[in-house]
Amino acid sequence: MNEQATTPPCIIVVFGARGDLTKRLVMPALYNLRRSGALGEQFAIVGMDHGDISERSWRTTMGQSMTELLSSRDAEFQTDEFDTDTWEWLRERMHYLRGDFTDLGAYQTLGGALEKLHKRYGTQGNVLFYLATAARFFEPVLLNLGEAGLVKQREGEGWRRVIVEKPFGHDLPSAVALNATVAKVLHEDQVFRIDHFLGKETVQNILAFRFANGLFEPVWNRDRIDHVQITAAETIGVEGRGRFYDPTGCLRDMVPNHLFQLLAMIAMEPPAAFTTEAMHRRRAEVIEAVRPIKPEDVVRGQYASGAVNRSAVPGYREEDTVPDDSETETYVAMKLQVDTWRWAGVPFYLRTGKRLRERTTEIAIRFKPAPLAPFRSTEVGGYGPDWLVLHIQPDEGISLQFDVKRPGAQVSLAPVRMDFRYRDWFPKEYTVGYERLLQDCMNGEAGLFQDAAMVEGAWRIVQPILDAWKQPPSDFPNYAAGSAGPSAADALLAMNGGHAWRALTPGRKPPPRRAPEARSSAATPIKKATGKTVKKATKAPARKITKAAAEKVTKAPAKRASAAATRPSQDAATSPGSAAKKAAGKRATGKGAKTAGKTAAGKSAAKKSASKPAVRTPRR
Repeated sequence: MNEQATTPPCIIVVFGARGDLTKRLVMPALYNLRRSGALGEQFAIVGMDHGDISERSWRTTMGQSMTELLSSRDAEFQTDEFDTDTWEWLRERMHYLRGDFTDLGAYQTLGGALEKLHKRYGTQGNVLFYLATAARFFEPVLLNLGEAGLVKQREGEGWRRVIVEKPFGHDLPSAVALNATVAKVLHEDQVFRIDHFLGKETVQNILAFRFANGLFEPVWNRDRIDHVQITAAETIGVEGRGRFYDPTGCLRDMVPNHLFQLLAMIAMEPPAAFTTEAMHRRRAEVIEAVRPIKPEDVVRGQYASGAVNRSAVPGYREEDTVPDDSETETYVAMKLQVDTWRWAGVPFYLRTGKRLRERTTEIAIRFKPAPLAPFRSTEVGGYGPDWLVLHIQPDEGISLQFDVKRPGAQVSLAPVRMDFRYRDWFPKEYTVGYERLLQDCMNGEAGLFQDAAMVEGAWRIVQPILDAWKQPPSDFPNYAAGSAGPSAADALLAMNGGHAWRALTPGRKPPPRRAPEARSSAATPIKKATGKTVKKATKAPARKITKAAAEKVTKAPAKRASAAATRPSQDAATSPGSAAKKAAGKRATGKGAKTAGKTAAGKSAAKKSASKPAVRTPRR
């Protein structure tokens, strides 16, 4: 381990210490920071939550979560070998405090605990408060931090900073109000509105890719680019978080933050310098230049029952903690125009959704064809557009697709691809996306975060859509789980220049031997789930790595199983035919489904044990 720490001494206070975000991203990021040598000895963590549990119990729960993440193919936390020494170091610095987020007394107690921990760990009065709570607690936490004097910075007593998670506001008025609350309690340089997509290596690399290479920037404009597609697709559903998700929905959850930040990074002008102010200004210019969206340029969807990775899953309304008559969208697609000199006339297509065919986040740039293309003749087959694709997750990297001549006497073209994968060049750099952002917060660097103007500008774009969607949808649910989304999303692109979405694929595969935008017309209907029995019947048991099982795992590097090279498209829920009956035969309800699920999970775990990385179970 590199003993030269790159972060200052500090205590991180995590509000929402028992929540999904803390388990899935914050703790793995801190583990990675320590293992890389970024965290020094003068460091501690305080977890605050309303749960009446002991400090030992909290530490045990976090250890279990880390282990379970390593057994999940979809988890962002990956490592060749779990370092128990690193975890033990982190574990011994984890302290738990029970408290009501709305009770001022809890913050006064927290203040006393921080004083003792500063003396114990030598953290010099530096504190980073992390609001990993439900959005409804942001305002009371901020106000109580101010009232208790915990964020007041005094000369010679260290710095105080606050990270606020998304969604920052529920709509434009609430975002403006929350910014006003922040301004009452904090200086702007104390608040960090986080978006973990900006912590991804591929996203950070966009700036280097564009501005450090003379090869690409000259073609990064309306003269050479036909259109841009930004996709954030998930295979998971609400995962028991329906009470949070249902009042929020896909549009609020993903578009004003994640997708708009990716849009800004792709479309921004070069900054004069890579300073916080210059970066904020350039990204804000893109958001300000987005043309007002028309309702007909946006598609919403909600998933019905179906199959994901060959496993039957319930529809959104059949999920636990989701109302039977919910009108919340789980899918959004839209067309945007950025009215700048560089991008005038170039459509940007954004889509995001849950329970889709594959988990992938990417930015795909389609280039215009050559102005004079003799290879377009009918005698030459395979002519297609060129694509530059930035793969953000799950397999970070960049690929360039273009046409070459097939070997042989006949002139025939075939699409090929040049690939750069981060793990091929930097094999030990496993991250979850939060490591760089946490480091920047501790070092006071806000270039990869949003300021107040950027947040309000994003909500200003989205607000007309929220207003239009007050009218309930008439066609929900309108896409099957495991499909590519609603058919209306395909029609949206087809009506705008005859474009088509790129196929949802997990990571990089060899390019198809056909025009890249062609889609399979075959459909695999999924029989619609019946009744609320699905809620209990279709939940697969969580996979865990036990200590005994972990010791049997080989020490080979982790390899993810790739899906089939091509899959039939399914754009909407359809009437069940013979294929649906065959698929439905694999499904069961009641106790039979539970037994089958456990058996399948056991077999799957056995198959994976030979290729999983060596994992040492953390002490709990």
